[in-house]
Amino acid sequence: MSQNKTNKKFVYLISPNKIKDDNFYNNLALILSSGKVSFFQLRLKKETNQNKLFIGRKIKKICKKYKVKFLINDEPLLAKKLNADGCHLGQKDMDLKKARNILKNKIIGVTCHNSINLAKSAIKAGADYLAFGAFYTSKTKMVKYRANLTILRSIKKITFLPIVAIGGIKLNNYKKLLLNKANFLAISGYIWNNKKYKPLEAIKKLK
Repeated sequence: MSQNKTNKKFVYLISPNKIKDDNFYNNLALILSSGKVSFFQLRLKKETNQNKLFIGRKIKKICKKYKVKFLINDEPLLAKKLNADGCHLGQKDMDLKKARNILKNKIIGVTCHNSINLAKSAIKAGADYLAFGAFYTSKTKMVKYRANLTILRSIKKITFLPIVAIGGIKLNNYKKLLLNKANFLAISGYIWNNKKYKPLEAIKKLK
């Protein structure tokens, strides 16, 4: 999960809440072909396990083609079944050590909200990256915790782990996060629910 200042692949793309039709897969392939995405996270809270497996297999092929890491939200067992590259854990999800037993040396990232203490616990438990947010208001998910730019600067003083910024990130605010040393930007609504730009146009605007 290395990232340096010249890295153009700073987007950590999160799926829409619902995948309705094949149009999604076509758009996903176009977006990943832009060369700006390092990670794709499948986040489907209200889908059956069977559908998650079906959708996950299709997405995995596209991610593999464009050399994008494929992660599953919340579910280490699903990540194992799909042989995904790893999973992302929220604070209410499975304990990181249990997830590590299931996924071994795969990527496991942890949501730390706006807390350096949660980050320290995740570092100690062996997380591969830390996610903070929400930095801005988001329509994708209800915002319970607000993070600010100070936390990005603070966390960089205690760890070399990659940092993912989450929450309401779009064209008019993404540069601020990169300038404050976020390694990756978790983006969803700006790509999938953009009233002004199609998904490929939206991602191309992020430079």
